[in-house]
Amino acid sequence: MTSSLKNQIVLITGASSGFGEDAARLFAREGAIVILAARRIDRMQAEVARIQAAGGQAMATPVDIANRADIANMVASVIENYGRIDILFNNAGFGRLDRFERLDPARDIETQIAVNLTGLMEVTHAVLPHMLAQHSGHIINMSSVAGWLAAPQYSVYAATKFGVRGFTDALRRELRSRGIHVSGIYPGPALTEFNQHTRLDPAMHSKAPAFLKMSSEYVAKAVVRIAKHPRRVTILPWWFAPIIWFESVFPGLVDVITGK
Repeated sequence: MTSSLKNQIVLITGASSGFGEDAARLFAREGAIVILAARRIDRMQAEVARIQAAGGQAMATPVDIANRADIANMVASVIENYGRIDILFNNAGFGRLDRFERLDPARDIETQIAVNLTGLMEVTHAVLPHMLAQHSGHIINMSSVAGWLAAPQYSVYAATKFGVRGFTDALRRELRSRGIHVSGIYPGPALTEFNQHTRLDPAMHSKAPAFLKMSSEYVAKAVVRIAKHPRRVTILPWWFAPIIWFESVFPGLVDVITGK
């Protein structure tokens, strides 16, 4: 795949804030044509206006990725307007964190799975035939270090992110010889809206000092780099990689540490 993103059609879910919003702006700076997709249309339209004012090309389309009809309409709209999708950035997701017995089955369990995992898979399923027809494309899936390290009170969130990792690995191997790249991104703590929606007691939010938390733009820049130079896995920041290795080698010790 060419390293140039000029005139590439980039579809970004979860684009109304955080990684998705910043990635949209950065992709547009690279000359890509960006489609922002999320539920908060007003916020996306504001970002589209900023991108266009800076000389970029963008459009916004409303979508609830837990709704299959919404997904079909979103993809149909992009194909109708642009004829293809070159890059899919599956970014939509949220977390509901608490002790498992306190999670609400519908609001906290079913909805998390529907958005973080099932929705990501269904968006991919809707886009993939168009990439196969054009014999090219790149699917970038946003997971989390929680897809490698399952922390207490992250039970459902971690399950969805482990699922995204498994799906990403299997799909990459399935599409390896068919002209389509598949990449997984696994960020650690970042300065986004994530903690505002977890419903977790603020005292239980990430204990990482602010200076260790990545900016949303830092992660978005990594997404653009991966789009330009596809790679299998990116863990952010880099120092989480040895932590993941430690957990894989000494899981019992990690149980003791996290249990305390």
